[in-house]
Amino acid sequence: MRENRLRAIWKSGGTAVNGWLAIANSFAAETMAHQGWDTLTIDLQHGVVDYQAMVTMLQAISTTPTVPVVRVPWLEPGILMKTLDAGAYAVICPMVNTREDAQRLVSYTHYAPQGTRSFGPVRANLYGGADYFEHANDTIVTFAMIETAQALDNLDAILSVEGLDAIYIGPSDLSISLGCRPDFDNPEPKAAQAIDHILARAKAHNVVAGIHNGAPEAALKRIGKGFQFVTVGSDARILAAGSQEILAKMRPSN
Repeated sequence: MRENRLRAIWKSGGTAVNGWLAIANSFAAETMAHQGWDTLTIDLQHGVVDYQAMVTMLQAISTTPTVPVVRVPWLEPGILMKTLDAGAYAVICPMVNTREDAQRLVSYTHYAPQGTRSFGPVRANLYGGADYFEHANDTIVTFAMIETAQALDNLDAILSVEGLDAIYIGPSDLSISLGCRPDFDNPEPKAAQAIDHILARAKAHNVVAGIHNGAPEAALKRIGKGFQFVTVGSDARILAAGSQEILAKMRPSN
């Protein structure tokens, strides 16, 4: 089976720099993949990407060594299994709030006896290789999003679930859940303390910690703290920011 470079990066003690794909277009995904991101996450939860567009985007990413990741819309077995069957090498699941949620997530993403994933890796065999079934459980990466006060209350129970490889912090939803304003890079003190606590507990459980960032400066600081998966920007934001930079130079204010 094709190696999951995300696992190799973590094994070496490194951090994966992740890009985010919100534009439902294979050429946009291909262009992003050719820039050298370690991983690219196709977002099915927020934004405009549907399943069929996701498949073409996975095909586009496959023209490079970039690892294909998908954030699914919800903790639902059908979409998790179909996403893996399409060739995603990691999945990020939102709103994992309890140990039971985490157990279900692990079950849906692993074949028996570890889980209950149904067999039908139609495109995954093409991407991963003919021996996909034999190695999928040890190759695919499963992320649980920690982004609510309830998840904080159940954090150690979630992190202790066998087969959960990593957690991914959504700073905005976490902030809102704690009564703070949503912010990627400069959360209010209560949310900032919660982020540090999640990171510390993840390290204690030997679970990789990832987080969403708005700017490289914030991502670099978080790498320094010990995060090993950092998202920096999305295709849509990069497109908007690049356009704004050009137009600011073309139309300077007087």
